[in-house]
Order: sequence, then structure tokens, then C-alpha cells
Amino acid sequence: MPVYIGVDFHTRTQTVCWCDTATGECGEQELENGDLEEVRRFYQQFPQAVVGVEALGYAGWFHRLIEEVGHALLVGNAQEIRRRAGRRHKNDHRDAVLILDLLLHEDFPEIHHLPPASREVLGLLRYRHRLVKMQTMLKNGVQAVALNEGLRLKSKLWTEAGRELLAALPLEGAGAWQRETSLAMLGELGKQIERTEGELQKRAQADECVLRLQTHPGVGLLTSLAVAHLLRPTKRFARTRQVAAYCGFDPREQSSGDRQRFGHISKQGSRLVRFLLGQAALSALEGDDELRPFYYRLLKHRHKHPGVAITATARKLLIRLFVMLRDQIDYAEFRRRGRDARCAREAQRPALCSA
Repeated sequence: MPVYIGVDFHTRTQTVCWCDTATGECGEQELENGDLEEVRRFYQQFPQAVVGVEALGYAGWFHRLIEEVGHALLVGNAQEIRRRAGRRHKNDHRDAVLILDLLLHEDFPEIHHLPPASREVLGLLRYRHRLVKMQTMLKNGVQAVALNEGLRLKSKLWTEAGRELLAALPLEGAGAWQRETSLAMLGELGKQIERTEGELQKRAQADECVLRLQTHPGVGLLTSLAVAHLLRPTKRFARTRQVAAYCGFDPREQSSGDRQRFGHISKQGSRLVRFLLGQAALSALEGDDELRPFYYRLLKHRHKHPGVAITATARKLLIRLFVMLRDQIDYAEFRRRGRDARCAREAQRPALCSA
């Protein structure tokens, strides 16, 4: 493609520098993001172009517009782009010129850009997670009202009998108002969560890879969708360590000289995926006879905190799901391959000892 466009994108404006390598013509223009038609007309004047932009939030409409126009969109690592700047001076014009220069010299630090279908599913998962957090906050508030009146039922407060006892409390003023409005909002939130989960279930039923991941014990609808749409295509990862680092399960290292020190996990990548994997790992302990001994072995022999042990188990679960996704196999086939590999290693041991 002869035309390259570097974009310094902000919420309200964007500074664009472009170069036509066929004619040598270059230009610069500042666009107001509020006028979508003007932005569309500007990019439509180029038949085909490569558009480079830094990775940032609140730019979903811009990504869709570039894809609809027919240009190739490259999303770059913001830290790496800034590191390649030759000077400390920074403004919108310099940033756009820098991105254009990196595109022209084929040195643009591109990162993986999720396809629209994956962005849609992950957006639904994040929306459901926010709804559940709102639901939990409201439930905690109602629990506080009940405790203030001496009603201590914990989770049984949300059973039918518990709700009857809650409704029978002689509340007045702010307590009665909070009970009434909170219960009404909880009912509406429950409906919205069910509708969102129903939409996610439709997406899962149409994806064989997601259904295969659900054959693993402890892995349900949410975890399988999140892992599948975050890690595909799997050919991006040459090693399983890269998968762990991509999801933030790699340990932070601070080593110098002869001293080697590893700390807590980096927590880069999707926080929601790490949360779902942690919940799935807790459920998988009951149904998997390999993860359960692994978890308790960490607790017993290494004197680890339960949170550290479950994080290590979640990392192991992530690697398993990646292998299943990469090789397009279900849980039964994954276990069979593991048993065959162990039997092969055990068969080689006597031969090595005799030699």
C-alpha cells in the first residue's frame, strides 16, 4: 500500500500525518472527532492506506471506521513508540510524525489487535462482571441493614424464607427506603445478568473451540469464552511462557549480578481473565486429580499462602486450556496424551539406567 498515515489520537481531536510513497506527497491535518462525517471523508480520499495508532481506550469507533473504509489498521505499543523518539520534546505533531516515520521504515511496534467478534464477546463479559459487582454491593448494603436490626442470616438472607424475614423487619426512614429500593434494583440487575448470560451462551454454542474448553473440570461458560477469544489465534505464542506473560501470570524479576530474585506476578493483561481463571481453578480442584495434589503440595511443602497456591493453579489451568485450544482437543484427549507421555518417559528410564 503506497499511503501511510500516522495518527496521534485523543478523545476530542486527532492529529494526522500522511505520506504517499508513490507520488512523494505528504501532509498534515487536525480533525475534530465530534464531526464523524468529516473524519470519514478524510480517510475515504485515500484508496488504500496503512494507518498506525497507539493503543488506547475509547477508540472503538475509530477502529471500526478505519476497517469500514478498507484501510489496514496497525495498533502500536505506546511505550515502545515513545522509546523510539529521538528527542524529549513531545506534542501532537511530533507524535504523529514519529508514528508515520516508524511506519515508513517498517519499525512500527505493532501489537495484536483483537478482531471485532472477540472484542464484542470480551465487552459482554466485562459488562456482566460490572453488573455482578453492582449486585454484590447492593446485597452487602441490605445485609448491613439486616445486621443493624439483629437479623443474622448471612447467605440464607437471599432464600425465600430469608426474604420473608427481611420484609417483616419493622424498619423506618432510611432503613426502610434502602431495603425497598435495593430489593427492586436487585431484581432488575438479576434480569439483566440473565439476559447477558443468555447472549453469551448463544456465542458459545456457535463456537466449537469454546465448547471443547468447557470439557475441562471447573471451566464454564465465562472462562471458556474469555480464554478462547483472548488467546486466538494461538500461533502468536511460540511458548507457553509467553501465554502466561500475556495474561499477567509471569513473576516479576529483579536480578542483578549473582543475586536472582523473583517477586509476585506482573498482573499485566486482562484482570478479568485472571479473576475468571482463579475462580475456575478453585472449581477444578474438585474434579481434576492432578490439579488438586498440585495445589495442596504447594500449601504443604512450600508453606505458601492459599492465594499464591491458587494463583499457581490458575496459571497451570491457563496453560492447559491454551494447549487444548492450540491442538483443538478436548479434556479427555489432553489427559490421554499426558498419560502416554509419562508412560514413554518411564519406559526409557530402565534403558538409561542399564546404559
